[in-house]
Order: sequence, then C-alpha cells, then structure tokens
Amino acid sequence: MKEKLQEYIKNNYKFNTIYRYRKAINEPTIFKNSEINSFINNTITKYSFRELLFKYIDERNLKDSDVYNKVHIDRRLFSKIRSNINYHPSKDTIILLGLSLKLSEKELEELLNSASYSLPKNNIYDLVIRFCFVEKIYDIKKVNELLEDYDCKLFSY
Repeated sequence: MKEKLQEYIKNNYKFNTIYRYRKAINEPTIFKNSEINSFINNTITKYSFRELLFKYIDERNLKDSDVYNKVHIDRRLFSKIRSNINYHPSKDTIILLGLSLKLSEKELEELLNSASYSLPKNNIYDLVIRFCFVEKIYDIKKVNELLEDYDCKLFSY
C-alpha cells in the first residue's frame, strides 16, 4: 500500500522547482539557503501581533481603554499586551479584541494569524465566531447567545 501511495504521489504531485520536497517517497530534501531565505522574506507577515493590533487601534482613532472596556478585558492584561513584546495572548482574547475593534473577517484572520491562530472551518465554535464577523455582530452578548445556541463555550464578562 505504501508503494502504491508513493507511486501515486510521484505521478500526480506537481513540482515547480528543481529543488523539491520528496519525503513521501524517501528522497532527501534539498534546499539552498538562498531559496529558504527568499521564501521566508516573501512570505513572512509584515506585522507582529502587537504591531497589527495597535495599527488597527490607531486606524480607528481609539484609546486603549475604549478597546479593552468594550469587551471587558482586564486593564492589566491589556497593559501586558502593550508593554511585553513576548506576550502571547489567547485565541479568545484576540477574538474579543477583534469584536471590540469591529474588525472585518479578513482583519480578524490577519490578527489571529499574526499570533499563530486561525478560525478553521471544521469547528462549530470557530464557525460561529466567523459568522459574527461576516455579519458584523460585535456585541458580546449577542455573540454569546449564538455560541450558547450551539452549545459552545461562552465569553465571560
């Protein structure tokens, strides 16, 4: 069965470059450092989570207190986000910040991705959250009502 899979991959997988990843068929991976560097430089996001968050806050001409009070995020937690470059917030905190900032679905995805999170489409909780941003439902009470309808965990406030 493994040989059949390897043959299938060999015959059907499309390669764009001379250097290719062929681990599935037991060939070594060969990359030149310049190719990796080029890939990283062309792919890496422009902003860190912190930078992107405060970019969105500035674009909307909001004060920090406007943002964290709207969704009941503790001032000390927000202060950690502002002052600690290495602080990594939870996915729920990022979603709450997105609600407070009234981000678009795309902006929320960017903010989540900047912190290594996502909203996969195979999870009811994530689909409800995505729906709220698509439909511009930013009121935490209404979001919680929708989450409750689908027996998902709720935001505390």
